[in-house]
Amino acid sequence: MERSAILELGRKELGELLAKGHAIDAAALDDTEYRGISLGLPNVIERLSWKTFQKTFHRDPATGALRGWNVRIEQRGLDAPSVPLRRKDGLPHTFGHYRVVPLGRTPQPCGPGLLIHYGLGGNRRLDPMSRLRDPIVALEAGSVERLLGWTYVDLGPRQVGTPSYFLLEREGKLSHVAHPQR
Repeated sequence: MERSAILELGRKELGELLAKGHAIDAAALDDTEYRGISLGLPNVIERLSWKTFQKTFHRDPATGALRGWNVRIEQRGLDAPSVPLRRKDGLPHTFGHYRVVPLGRTPQPCGPGLLIHYGLGGNRRLDPMSRLRDPIVALEAGSVERLLGWTYVDLGPRQVGTPSYFLLEREGKLSHVAHPQR
């Protein structure tokens, strides 16, 4: 399915696409960057936040864990190269650190994939993002070029879905290793 067709899908169709998704070889994500495009949110919410972002994946040599973080990027349109917003120290503005783990039970049908788990990302204590979980699936069998994700909130005994879906398109090799700020 072409990107333009995915961008036109409503939440119901995005959910169906997520349920039909394919497994992801976690090792294929090692040390990569993906351009993210928010899907399924009302336009007013996107205008208040962002339409595009970057997600990274890094295999930690000390632990062997696959981890990552989000990078705020300049909102330059869907086809413009990602340009990270910079902090005062010149480093990319990162947030929402996570670990990538096997996919377990989710509150909505999901094909075999992986789970981006913000609660294991080493974020600041009491960071509300620690309750977020993003199941991700490959859109094509055997390929990690294009992934689809969805966000839900893990409240312990209860999991609550959100209207937030996202498309990830592989951009290239990891350009910077970030560490959570505590």
